[in-house]
Amino acid sequence: MSYLIKPKGYKPLLDLPQTELGIKRIKEFFQLNLSSELRLRRVTAPLFVLKGMGINDDLSGCERAVSFPIKDLGNRQAEVVHSLAKWKRLTLAEYHIPPGYGIYTDMNAIRADEELGNLHSLYVDQWDWEQSIRPEDRNIRFLTRTVGQIYAAMIRTEYMVYESYPQIVPCLPEKLHFIHAEELRRLYPDRTPKERENLITRQHRAVFVIGIGNPLGDGKPHDLRAPDYDDYTTPGLNGLPGLNGDLLLWDDVLACSIELSSMGIRVNREALLRQLQASGCEERQHLYFHQKLLNGELPLSIGGGIGQSRLCMFYLRKAHIGEIQASIWPEEMREECKHLGMPLI
Repeated sequence: MSYLIKPKGYKPLLDLPQTELGIKRIKEFFQLNLSSELRLRRVTAPLFVLKGMGINDDLSGCERAVSFPIKDLGNRQAEVVHSLAKWKRLTLAEYHIPPGYGIYTDMNAIRADEELGNLHSLYVDQWDWEQSIRPEDRNIRFLTRTVGQIYAAMIRTEYMVYESYPQIVPCLPEKLHFIHAEELRRLYPDRTPKERENLITRQHRAVFVIGIGNPLGDGKPHDLRAPDYDDYTTPGLNGLPGLNGDLLLWDDVLACSIELSSMGIRVNREALLRQLQASGCEERQHLYFHQKLLNGELPLSIGGGIGQSRLCMFYLRKAHIGEIQASIWPEEMREECKHLGMPLI
């Protein structure tokens, strides 16, 4: 079911031509800074992969992939990617990327089960990145340092936007606040995970919540994660489980937190087996990707995705992601957005 946030008195700071130029500037500037910070080279990515190889990202495990038969492969099924979490690790191995270096790409996806609204679209565009690491880098210190490098690229991009459009005043804090999902639960035990995110992000404005996927003290995870890419069970911040997390920013236009990036240190052999067993997905061990990992044929890595349209939406102070990207929306939402001063592309 679609849901629309209706900010009172909203008026776009940029018209459509200025917005299109702003999108171009942000994407070019940010990806250059991201690749410099993390030493990433750009690679070409697939729009779809073969079904049944364990390469497509399962996200929370319940989303349907858009699929179609391939005539020249005997009608074998292909799936439009949800993200490239596993494909990138295979690519690191294929390109023999050494530790300390990595890859990034433009990832485009279709998520047919999204509940459409200000922040959610059928069309997903993000920078997917992956970096090879050493065994000694699989710790919380390395994770937080890497998140800090990404945030530094965000800070620089915000200033570039301000130089281009002085009416868009910078609002990001100098420092990013780190907190574990279990610590966040203890702060607000009677609130839902989304309410906790809003409370902590409104206070600190930029927050990285660590430990997404593992059950917390109340027996429930902060959010769901597939068991075969992020490591959410190895001890991390203050001894609590998880070497992954979500980067959240406070959006003044929508008066809520928005998730800009999901990332983490990826599973090694031990974490993969542990998480597959805990989630009841042990049959995945026999899939192509999982066999490569279990046989030691894939490098250790850290990686994630950064939403392109969401980042542009935040920087340009837009109220709806449809002001940034072209997608399909319910006709009633399109009409209501037009009435509210949020014309959708």
